[in-house]
Amino acid sequence: MMLRSYPSGPIETNSYIIFCEKSKKAWIVDAPKDCYAEIKIDIEILGLTVEKIILTHSHWDHIADLRVLKDHFDCPVLVHKDDAENVIHPGADGLPLYFKIEGVQPDEYLVEGQIISLNDSSAKIIHTPGHSRGSICLYFEEARILISGDTLFKGSMGRVDLPTSEPDRMWDSLERLSRLPSEVAVYPGHGTSTTIGMESWMKNAKNLFS
Repeated sequence: MMLRSYPSGPIETNSYIIFCEKSKKAWIVDAPKDCYAEIKIDIEILGLTVEKIILTHSHWDHIADLRVLKDHFDCPVLVHKDDAENVIHPGADGLPLYFKIEGVQPDEYLVEGQIISLNDSSAKIIHTPGHSRGSICLYFEEARILISGDTLFKGSMGRVDLPTSEPDRMWDSLERLSRLPSEVAVYPGHGTSTTIGMESWMKNAKNLFS
C-alpha cells in the first residue's frame, strides 16, 4: 500500500491518494479546493484506477473539489450518514461558505467497524464524532497507518466549537484512538504526520481542552 498527500486550498487541507502498486487500484481521501489538478496528474502518471472517494467528514474545506473529482473519475463517494446532508447541500452544517461548492449525492454510507479492501490491504472505519457528527478515521491495521481527518492533528485536534461539533463525543473519540498501537503513523486532515505514541495527551484531552 502506498500513500501520497496533497495539501490544498486556503487552509492547507490534506487530501490523500492511497493505492496498490500491484493492482494499480486507488482511493482518494477528502477533496479540498484545488487538489484536483495535482491528483489528476499523479493518477495518470502512476497509471491508477480510482475506485472510490472517501470523506473523513463534510466540512467545506474537505469537499470543495468533490464534484470535479467524482465527475472525472466516475467513482462512488463514501461518507458517514451523519455528515451526508452537508455533502448534498454544502453549508447545511451552518459553516459559512467562502466560494460556491456544488453538492454531490453520496453513493454509500460508511459505518463503524466496516472493512474496505484495497487489493491486499484493508481499512477499518472508526467513527470518531466530535469535530463533526459523522467524522471517521481510516485504520490500516496491518500497515499501521491511520488517516485521521480532523479528529487528530500533530499535537492537537479539530475544533469543537462549530455548529455540528460535540465536545463530549470528541473526548471519547480521542481516548479510543489513544488505545491504538503507539507505532501507528497518523496522517491528519491538516499539518504533518505524527504517531499515536507521540500524542499521549489524547487520554487527557478533556482536561486540556475543555
